[in-house]
Amino acid sequence: MAEYKKVLVVRLSALGDVAMTVPQVYSVCRAYPDTTFVMLTQKVASSLFVNHPANLQLYVAQIYDRHKGIVGIWRLAHELNALDIDAVVDLHDVMRTHFLRFLLRFMGKPIHIIDKGRIGKKLLTARHNKRMVQLKTSSERYAEVFARMGLPYAPQFDSLYGAERGNPETFAHLSSPKQAGEKWIGIAPFAKHEGKIYPIDLMEKVVALLSQQKDTRIFLFGAGEHEAKILGAWRDKYEHVTSLADRRNGFPVELALISHLDVMVSMDSANMHLAALTHVPVVSIWGATHRYAGFMGYGVSTQLIVETDLPCRPCSVFGNKPCHRGDYACLRNILPQTIVERVLQTIG
Repeated sequence: MAEYKKVLVVRLSALGDVAMTVPQVYSVCRAYPDTTFVMLTQKVASSLFVNHPANLQLYVAQIYDRHKGIVGIWRLAHELNALDIDAVVDLHDVMRTHFLRFLLRFMGKPIHIIDKGRIGKKLLTARHNKRMVQLKTSSERYAEVFARMGLPYAPQFDSLYGAERGNPETFAHLSSPKQAGEKWIGIAPFAKHEGKIYPIDLMEKVVALLSQQKDTRIFLFGAGEHEAKILGAWRDKYEHVTSLADRRNGFPVELALISHLDVMVSMDSANMHLAALTHVPVVSIWGATHRYAGFMGYGVSTQLIVETDLPCRPCSVFGNKPCHRGDYACLRNILPQTIVERVLQTIG
């Protein structure tokens, strides 16, 4: 078995992708306490690593500032080289990390790269002659990289908070304490791409129906002016609804609150993965994308998926391609009552 003093782990991409690394990075850290692991990621994603193992260090890549472009990546490589790392694990494998690892390899660092299974994903999302098979999950692909470099491990992750929940004082400015018998429902209706977003008019019906339930409080998750405007309108219109989109709360705050939810309703988006990190049941809604591509949240139950069976699904790995039909029937054909029923079944 290989021995390393310090290993660099690279994942610079979108929030949900970084969130999927957390259970694996924590697990490998716990399996090899004498090795220091340096997680290279963007600033916004670095705050996801709550209660991390003592042998995990975070290094922020300022890709829009000092580490921008070819010169910036050159500067970043020299900064990382100065950390005396023994090996590099690239869990991203895109153009930016191609150049970064080229420089680090030139500096004598062994490189280990994720197999993203691009051919399988292309066949899965093909318009004709689709190959509908479950591909390896991101968690499995991450674990494979570590195993190939001589660091195999068994999963050692249940929640960012272990057997507990986040400290309620962390989010006391957002909500009064949870009362005995009260059910907390999180709803995160947005995603980066249209092919993942359940139609807003239908999601409002979900909120309206759930707000009528006794002893229930709904928390709406979103970010940015556009989302805050929509969620703020729902908050004002329906009872027992709180919007978290009108301020920047930070992930330590929102993760602590999420850990107290009884269920999260989410698209195939970052919030599914955030809920998964706190071991909260997720009713996940899938449209243009499909769990077969391997991006299901860590430990999220496939039994709680809400989706429609159409021959064109999935048409995209990330939900960023235009709808072939032009009507996003994969999402619009899902009835609000179906989502509500799944939520009520989950919270009992």
